[in-house]
Amino acid sequence: MPVSLRRAAIVVAALILPLSLAAPASAGPLDDIAAKLLVKQVKGTNVKKHLTAFQAIATANGGNRAAGTPGYTASRDYVANLLRKAGYKVTLDPINFVQSWTENTPPTLNLTAPTAKTYVPNDDFFTFQPSPAGDVTAQVQGVDLTLPPTPTPTSTSGCEMADFAGFVAGRIALIQRGTCAFALKIRNAGRAGASGIIVFNEGQPGRTDAFPLDIGEWRAGIPMVFADFAVGNELAATPGATVRLKVDATLVLGTNHNVIAETLFGDPNNVVMVGAHLDSVPAGPGINDNGSGTAAILEIALQMKLVPTKNKVRFAFWAAEEIGLLGSDQYVDELTQAQRDRIRLYLNFDMIASPNYAYKLYDGDNSDGVGSPEGPPGSAQIEQQLKAFFTSRGLATVGTDFDGRSDYGPFIAVGIPSGGIFTGAEQPKTPEEAALFGGTAGVAYDICYHQACDTITNPNMTALDVNADAIADSVARYAYNTRNIPDREAALTTRALVATS
Repeated sequence: MPVSLRRAAIVVAALILPLSLAAPASAGPLDDIAAKLLVKQVKGTNVKKHLTAFQAIATANGGNRAAGTPGYTASRDYVANLLRKAGYKVTLDPINFVQSWTENTPPTLNLTAPTAKTYVPNDDFFTFQPSPAGDVTAQVQGVDLTLPPTPTPTSTSGCEMADFAGFVAGRIALIQRGTCAFALKIRNAGRAGASGIIVFNEGQPGRTDAFPLDIGEWRAGIPMVFADFAVGNELAATPGATVRLKVDATLVLGTNHNVIAETLFGDPNNVVMVGAHLDSVPAGPGINDNGSGTAAILEIALQMKLVPTKNKVRFAFWAAEEIGLLGSDQYVDELTQAQRDRIRLYLNFDMIASPNYAYKLYDGDNSDGVGSPEGPPGSAQIEQQLKAFFTSRGLATVGTDFDGRSDYGPFIAVGIPSGGIFTGAEQPKTPEEAALFGGTAGVAYDICYHQACDTITNPNMTALDVNADAIADSVARYAYNTRNIPDREAALTTRALVATS
């Protein structure tokens, strides 16, 4: 650390640390003081300056900041350089993504035993882009299938590793569409030792036929196809079904980087992690999705640069979220269990300035009782802490599911409590939300979602300013006090006991 920066840090520490010594052991004023100071310092005008910079980067680089493009590289460098100048320890964390994929010949899916049958490529089934090449003949094994299709509920096949209990390594996994992301099903099958993967459509009305689909996921390292419901149903109903599955394709990987920055101060064994994805879709500059979340946490990090936090705060700017949460997923996947255990909580901010916004908080306790389940223990407390800020300003909030569409997904999958703010994407705003937040019912929260019009004129500045303050409030509080987040091992034990009682 430069001498001048070190001296400044000592001055700030001299001002704040006596307050911590005077604080009572229960809750104390330090987190309140830190939150009020940081909220005051984080100004919407400065957050917008980062949005303007992202727009300029996109304009100079073909109109977008997508993974694998010069626009992403320039966005990465903009963020990393500002954080380095502020004195952060900055790491460019390499991740892989699909740079190109070419199918050389049509795929093969043939039933070879107990009878023979040839399925028609690009009709009965399609290669699941970007499948690796492979040619395997093996017995098919169904994974937690939901058959027949009606009136049974939507399938959860392959969404959890528990679905693969009893799966015989080397067999071809037969997995049904439904509930969770295709990429999660694929990764789980790979971890279970599958030699190939057949995902078939769910069978519900409108979800019967196969179609070309790019899921951006290749890491199972085995050939994979997407088939009609009729194909999957037939294979599931055929005892001992053995198939030949072949994909002839050329897969080329590229490299991008997550930007990871840690505070100089704080307990490295008690990490508060704050993340937003840095990439856009190829269609546009992504100023709301997700320049808004990125700009907010960047400005918060810059304003916290000399604050002697009690807990280590780690800011993450994720690469390649738009093509399968690749940055966050690879980051979490590469952590050891000990490293995961040091992350006390994760806060995610993806689209916080939608033009027809609602203030949505991730539903940590599944209080609405519908959709995705609650997050890991501690997620409910994160939701309540965020809600307290909005309540203090007389603002309403509503819940939103952990539906796996953003970078909290890999964290909750390994039991790290998570939360965050979301202002809505392509879905229409409800009349109830219009009554709470204003705006127009029946119109998408963001009509420019994943489109070229997601430019600097798209974000709602009121939502951006309010949400930046809300983020600053919670980051500052958790930087000093994580006592409302339960001990992870004890919480999991308690949940298991409740579930079996």
